[in-house]
Amino acid sequence: MKNINKFNAAIAALTVLLGISQAQAFDFFGLNKTNEAPLLEGFTCCNLHYEGDWISDSNFGALPFIPAGSRIKLKGYGRHRLHVDIDDKPMRIGLDYGRAQETLEQFAEKLILAEDPKAKIAKYPAEVRDAIRFGQVVTGMTQEQTIIAVGYPQRDETVSLEASVWNYWASSFEPYRVIWGKNGRIKEIATDSATHARMVYRKAE
Repeated sequence: MKNINKFNAAIAALTVLLGISQAQAFDFFGLNKTNEAPLLEGFTCCNLHYEGDWISDSNFGALPFIPAGSRIKLKGYGRHRLHVDIDDKPMRIGLDYGRAQETLEQFAEKLILAEDPKAKIAKYPAEVRDAIRFGQVVTGMTQEQTIIAVGYPQRDETVSLEASVWNYWASSFEPYRVIWGKNGRIKEIATDSATHARMVYRKAE
């Protein structure tokens, strides 16, 4: 509550000192006071990779990740970004690459779920559960399981989830492709050997 009061005081001070509107003051902090989109609250859809307090829609697989089913609360909409609390920690989620394909509100709606996905995960086969736990994919996964494990593919490179190939990145230099079979499950993961070792689950012997 003290932080909220301090923030409101800062907004009020800016409006007086700079002679700007309250909406302009919110934009100064990267927030959008006038946006009428709902401030969702629930659970993370999938494993979300982060660097500091930043999560990108590229969701690079080499970065550490916040597990699917973590508590998330949307606090506001900024310029191509969502301001959220994840497990009570302030984070920013950027719509860096898919801006032409979806709105920020649509982006938020697919990332923030009303129901905890951990209930679904618990019912998956052991190999799939382990792959999700490590933020990796494995042949035979469904689309739902793949999204939980490695997130949604970038919308600028995979425009539709109906596509037969989903394009992902382990890092800016490590692309990999998830190729779907006619049965709706992963048929193949196409990439170089190093990225394959990083992003494809292999059961310990």
